Amino acid sequence: MATFVDHVTLFLKAGDGGNGCASVKREKFKPLAGPDGGDGGDGGDIVLVADPNVTTLLAYHHSPHRRSDKGGFGMGDFRNGTTGATLELPVPVGTVVRDADGTELIDLTEPGMRIVVAEGGQGGLGNAALATTKRKAPGFALLGTLGDETQIGLELKVVADVALVGYPSAGKSSLVAALSAAKPKIADYPFTTLHPNLGVVQAGDVRYTIADVPGLIEGASEGKGLGHEFLRHVERCSALLHVLDCATLEPGRDPISDLDVILEELRAYPVPEGQVPLLDRPQLAALNKIDVPDARELAEFVQGEIEARGFRVFPISTVSHEGLRELSFALADLVERDRAEKVAEQEVAPRIVLRPKPVDERDFEIRVEGGTYGNVYRILGRKPERWVAQTMFGNDEAVGYLADRLNKIGIEDALFKAGAVAGSTVVIGPGDGVVFDWEPTLTSAAELITSPRGSDARLDDNHRATRRERKDAYFDRMDAKAEARAELEREREAGLWTEDAGQDG
Repeated sequence: MATFVDHVTLFLKAGDGGNGCASVKREKFKPLAGPDGGDGGDGGDIVLVADPNVTTLLAYHHSPHRRSDKGGFGMGDFRNGTTGATLELPVPVGTVVRDADGTELIDLTEPGMRIVVAEGGQGGLGNAALATTKRKAPGFALLGTLGDETQIGLELKVVADVALVGYPSAGKSSLVAALSAAKPKIADYPFTTLHPNLGVVQAGDVRYTIADVPGLIEGASEGKGLGHEFLRHVERCSALLHVLDCATLEPGRDPISDLDVILEELRAYPVPEGQVPLLDRPQLAALNKIDVPDARELAEFVQGEIEARGFRVFPISTVSHEGLRELSFALADLVERDRAEKVAEQEVAPRIVLRPKPVDERDFEIRVEGGTYGNVYRILGRKPERWVAQTMFGNDEAVGYLADRLNKIGIEDALFKAGAVAGSTVVIGPGDGVVFDWEPTLTSAAELITSPRGSDARLDDNHRATRRERKDAYFDRMDAKAEARAELEREREAGLWTEDAGQDG
C-alpha cells in the first residue's frame, strides 16, 4: 500500500445555509404581538491550512469526499439557527491548490497559510429581521442559500533548500541519514526510495533542509522509472547536489556518464513560468563511496574533469563520514546566499494598491440571447442570483419582496434599455435559471398582497360583536328559516310539487 501521495483530487460540499422562520408571536391578551421568526444559520466553510506536521496527502487519497456542516433553521421566539462548523483540512507545506480547470489558486509555501476553497451557504433572514415600519409583520422569510460544491486538485511539492539527485542506489538516502537525524529506508537494491525524504542539517549558524529525490534514470523526464513523478519536488530547491556513485558494478556506468544523463534529464524537465531553470541553479557534485579503495581511486581520476565543467566537487563517504563536514558547510553557503537574494527581491517588490469598487458599477449584467419565440434576457450577478435562491415562490408577498429588491438595484431600467417589453422572457442565473414573464408595471409588492402597503390584515383591530348583536343575528337566522319553511308549504298546497313526486325523482 502506498505511503506517500503527492497528487489528489478533492470533491467538496460546503454546508447549506438554514432557512429563516416566518412566525408571529402570540401571548395572552396579545393574539398577534408581532413577528418573532429567527434567522437561519450560515453553513460551514471548507478551509485548507498549511500544517508543518502533515507530510503527505495520503488521508485525502483514501477519503476524497469532504463535507462541512449545514446551518440550522430559524425558529419562533427570535431563536436563530446554529452556524455550521468550519471544516479545516490540514495539508503539507508546499501544496499547490488548483481549481477544476487546472488554474492555480494558491501555493501554500508557509506554515499557517489558509484558503477558503468552498464557501458555506448564507442563512436566510426570519420575518422579524424583515419587518419595517411599512411592512410590520411579513408573512414570509428568506430561504438559506446552497453551499459551494466544487472539486479541487492538490499537488505536493516538497519545500527543501537542497535537492539530492542521482542514479538509483547512488547513496542519496545514506547521505540524508549521515547529514541529519532523518532515518530513511536504506537497502542495496535500486529504487529503494519510493518517496522524497527530508532532513534538517545544521552547519554552524545556518540550518537548512535537504530532500532525497528518488533515483533518476535516462528518460526520466519522459516518464521512465520513478524520477519523473518526483522531479516536481526539485522545483522549489535553491541548490542541487549531484550524488555520483564511484563504486557501481554496472557495466557501462561511471561518474562522468551518470552526470551527463542526470544533466540531460534536468535540462528536459520544464519548470513553471517565472522559476529559474534547474540547470541555472547552483550545483555541487559529491563523489560518494570513497571508503571503497577502487572507488577512491576512480574519484581521484574523474574529479579534475568534473571540476573543469564548473562544478565544485567533494569526495565523500557516508560510511566513514569523510568529507561530509566540508560538504555541509558548502551547501549552507549556497543556501544562505540564495536566502539573501530572496530578501533583496522582497524589498523591491511592487507595492500592492487596493482600490474600492466604483460607485456606479452595477452588481449585475444583462445578456440578450436569441430564442425560438423571441429574445431571452438573462440576468447574471451575485446579488440577483442569491436573492432568487432565497425567495419562497409559493408566497406572493415573498415574490413581491423580490421584485422590490431587483428594482432597487436598477434591473428594471436596464431591461428597458436592453429592449425588453411586457411579456418578455427573463431568466435569472446561468443555465436553466429561474424563468419569469416580465411585467414592467409590477414594480412593488403592493400588487401582490391583499392588504395595503404598510399594513397587514392579520394585525387589524377587527370589531368583535357584542352579546346583544350575536343574539339579534341568531333570531334573524331563525326567522329566515321559518319563512323558508312557510314558503315551501305554500308551494305544496298550490300543487307546484308533491312529496311522492319528490321521492320518485
